[in-house]
Amino acid sequence: MTQTRPCIGVFDSGFGGLTVLREMIRLVPDADYHYFGDTARLPYGSKSAETVSRYAVGAAHFLEQHGAEMLVIACNTASALALDSIRAGVHVPVVGVVEPGADRGADASRDKKVIVVATEATVSSHAYLKALQCRGIEAKEKACPLLVPLVEEGWIDHKITEEVARIYLEEAFSDGFQRADVLVLGCTHYPLIKPLLQRVVPQHVAIVDSAESTAAVVAQKLRVSEPGKEGKPGLQFFATDSVEKFQRLGARFLGQPIEKVQLVKLSE
Repeated sequence: MTQTRPCIGVFDSGFGGLTVLREMIRLVPDADYHYFGDTARLPYGSKSAETVSRYAVGAAHFLEQHGAEMLVIACNTASALALDSIRAGVHVPVVGVVEPGADRGADASRDKKVIVVATEATVSSHAYLKALQCRGIEAKEKACPLLVPLVEEGWIDHKITEEVARIYLEEAFSDGFQRADVLVLGCTHYPLIKPLLQRVVPQHVAIVDSAESTAAVVAQKLRVSEPGKEGKPGLQFFATDSVEKFQRLGARFLGQPIEKVQLVKLSE
């Protein structure tokens, strides 16, 4: 990797990975970022592991061919199901979101009990459960399928979203997990409702954002000693469908306007 200004490719099935990009920009502003959202083929959660791997490896090749010197798989489903295939298919370092989130969750838990909220697909993979168990943590996963559409609708501080989250979390913090002291956000949409979730969880619970954790790992790998001190990021966006929707929804996740998106078509 270059020692001057790195080029980092960021891949997600859609918009959620922009929360990871937002954190990376905050910690490592002096870099060029190429973000690829496979919006034509989302959601990945309903697809087989073989299909997810094929799509993700294709996107990874695209980003590598466009100059990426490091790849960040900012998609929990792809990280859970296809990380090994991606690493085998490219020639640059690859960082997923599961391991950094599990590391931070394990470090933050004093009682060694952690709850992970995520999509159905990520929960079904048990990627976080296995990663946390390897770190000596008793973990429980809770699928929260209604939260993603509520976030994409823009209802990030809506009473309906809060009530839905409350129902999910009451179920999560039950059956022996009342003393769990960490909640890991295992979906990149969830950082947008982090303040709402903080109101809903028990007071003793710390929330771990896998987007923040992943950005911290990237900064560490790039040996950024004083994150966020200087530089202006170069941003390039690619999407496989609906450029206008990507700009509209994406700005909400990135926290800033998205001026230009290049439409690309990948072969099956």
